Amino acid sequence: MKVILAPDSFKGSLTAIEAAEAMAKGIRDIDPDIKTVLLPAADGGEGTMRSLVDATNGKYVTVTVEDPLGRPIDATYGILGDSETCVIEIAEASGLMRLHENERNPLEASSFGTGELIVHALTSGYRKFIIGLGGSATNDGGAGILQALGLRLLDVEGMDVPKGGGGLGQISSIDRSKWDVRIDESKFIIASDVKNPFVGEEGASAVFGPQKGATPDDVGVLDGNLRKFADAIEKEKGIALHSREGAGAAGGAGGAFLAFFNCEMRQGIDVVLDAIGFEDAVKDADLIITGEGKTDLQTLSGKTPFGIAKVAHREGKPVILISGAVDEESRAVLSPLFTEVHAIMDEDLSVEEAISNAFDHLRVKTKKVMESFK
Repeated sequence: MKVILAPDSFKGSLTAIEAAEAMAKGIRDIDPDIKTVLLPAADGGEGTMRSLVDATNGKYVTVTVEDPLGRPIDATYGILGDSETCVIEIAEASGLMRLHENERNPLEASSFGTGELIVHALTSGYRKFIIGLGGSATNDGGAGILQALGLRLLDVEGMDVPKGGGGLGQISSIDRSKWDVRIDESKFIIASDVKNPFVGEEGASAVFGPQKGATPDDVGVLDGNLRKFADAIEKEKGIALHSREGAGAAGGAGGAFLAFFNCEMRQGIDVVLDAIGFEDAVKDADLIITGEGKTDLQTLSGKTPFGIAKVAHREGKPVILISGAVDEESRAVLSPLFTEVHAIMDEDLSVEEAISNAFDHLRVKTKKVMESFK
């Protein structure tokens, strides 16, 4: 019997690979002869790099770059097991996780550090990239990334505008004379499920700015600044980002990639499953097990278990969901996607205990589920 174990992380308790290892241990408790294949997955947001590297036996590279407020930090990018593809998450250098809550300020926050990671990877010889756009602290339209790669954003006096979403209000023109031409030799796959445009009521500033620390007044300023940036990009490149679907991802960084990079924007889970060779792996599998910290209606919007279930159905394979918690009101909608749906949490288990002993609880739950399934 061959079982594919492809969980996402259980946020706050287990990484995706740890969850897969817990499931594998539960299966070995029943029968050590059952073949388990660990393919930790993610949906393109935070945790994608680690899942991809772990699933492909890749490696990590750590570099000193700027955090969103310009302070030096050590940030990491991944190299897949093919030794050719570089994985960079914008959250790693330019994410909310890098800031205390009282430091959140999208007027000042810059994506420059993410650009520095790209520069390092280019210098190391990589030309194939997967970029995860979830979890950014920025609303600078990806300007920082572009600035790190040599693009100059100039004010009316020909001086470089300040980094951050606030500085974009001063932009008058774009100078590409020092642009890193290695970008033009490279291919970028952008993992993002965000469909929001660059500006407007559904744009980056209005929808995502408040969670990054923007006040209502800040949102107006940021949206106006992104509009000026989009105007400058259209003048320079002939590409209108204003209403472009997906351009508002990661505070507008999606727009920067669409305008200046040879890129393809795809749903995060699809990018991940392709990169780890999931579809080929399941062709001779007898069972697939997936899971996440909490499963609810949001799962249907492209979260990892949903993507796993789609492939399983396409290949005619049974797929079992084992999550930390399952929203009972969503169970009826979720059930058609999965052969079985299970939750670790029950009335006898507190949230604190479930999190503190997550590995053992997932191992035991997987063992019970497999005993019943067999």
